[in-house]
Amino acid sequence: MATEPAVGFVAAPVATLWSDPAAVRPVDAPALASRADLAAWVSAMDRDQRVGDCVVSQLLLGERVLVEEVRPDGWARVVAVEQPAAPLDPRGYPGWLPAAQLASGALPEPSLVVDAVETALLDAPGGRIALPGVGLGTRLAPAGPPVGGFQPVHVPGHDGPLWAPPGSVVPLPDGAPATETLALARRLLDAVYVWGGMSAHGIDCSGLVHLAWRRFGVSLPRDADDQACATQPVPPGAERPGDLYFFARPGRPVHHVGLVSDRGPGHMLHACYQRRIVIEEPMPPDRAATLVATHRVRR
Repeated sequence: MATEPAVGFVAAPVATLWSDPAAVRPVDAPALASRADLAAWVSAMDRDQRVGDCVVSQLLLGERVLVEEVRPDGWARVVAVEQPAAPLDPRGYPGWLPAAQLASGALPEPSLVVDAVETALLDAPGGRIALPGVGLGTRLAPAGPPVGGFQPVHVPGHDGPLWAPPGSVVPLPDGAPATETLALARRLLDAVYVWGGMSAHGIDCSGLVHLAWRRFGVSLPRDADDQACATQPVPPGAERPGDLYFFARPGRPVHHVGLVSDRGPGHMLHACYQRRIVIEEPMPPDRAATLVATHRVRR
């Protein structure tokens, strides 16, 4: 009889999900530590290294995973259940993480979400930094009432609560108008493009869409083609700010997604592979030539 996979939780501020341990490069060392240093990792990579296909996604602090295997070399094969990826695995997004970035045990259901682009959790109200680099969209469970505006939260791998600074976390809503996701995505303008990224240090097109809706309690698939399958088509010309533009080449799956902007007809906000940055712009002719659909998120 097959054994059920163990449940684990991401204990790093942001954990990178890899296609295979053998694909990891020397430049990736800062992303492999138990407290991954994304700023150092992204700044060390050149333009081409940031789009290597060794990275498949990133997971935020507290994300639940199914741990299917832990190898003697410290790598864990996991399924990220909070990032739908049905064509790959109906349970969630599969990949590999350093086992040192995971913790076991149980966590209460999260009811708070990080609203700061990045924050640090403290060891006490107004105390020292215990966990830096906690990113936008991270879901956390409260560990009691606030003290002086500092919110205690449960964190994987920590016996006692850590403390979120005033204003850095808010109640996790159950959906929001699409215009709010557009406004949130604007806060990541000029973030560099990193394939598989999902933080202000580096993000890709579908990661931007997934993260923007995640902040508002809506779970969208991680990849652009799956996002197209999970959203509702709208007629040409009926798009509204915060809707999604999808792009594909003839006979190929969707390969790119952007948010419909309110800056004018055909404007979009997206993590642009060609420019390697999050930008808001009129849709360039080469993009317009591959626009295949406009969709709306069902809430």
